[in-house]
Amino acid sequence: MAFSTGSNKGPMSEINVTPLIDVMLVLLIIFIVTAPITTYPIDVDLPQRVINPPPQTQEPPPPIDLRIDASNTVYWNNSPVAVSALQSMMENEVQRDPTNQPDLLINASADSHYDVMAKVLAAAKNAKMLKIKFVE
Repeated sequence: MAFSTGSNKGPMSEINVTPLIDVMLVLLIIFIVTAPITTYPIDVDLPQRVINPPPQTQEPPPPIDLRIDASNTVYWNNSPVAVSALQSMMENEVQRDPTNQPDLLINASADSHYDVMAKVLAAAKNAKMLKIKFVE
């Protein structure tokens, strides 16, 4: 800290850091005292790495190709189908094996109407299909 010789009697432009240092030292002592108290072990069960994963016993079923063309016709594996019959067809696929569902590959034309796509997605959701993919 520099001291002036008294030649300039105006206000000091230096900040007084002594109270700041006092507060910092008090905080440092508090943290030093309380830090060892707050450290205690917590048991965490982490998952263990599996070196050899179990083999895939079931082969996934073939995917379902669902196509919507520009005239808003819906095709289920290249066979035209009514939008109202989609949900029951999807439910049948889900009921075959709920844990190993086929992929639903949806290919919609850019010129198709949005409401047809919304009905298809609503039918898939109501049928509880889990693997829905969009393709071009």
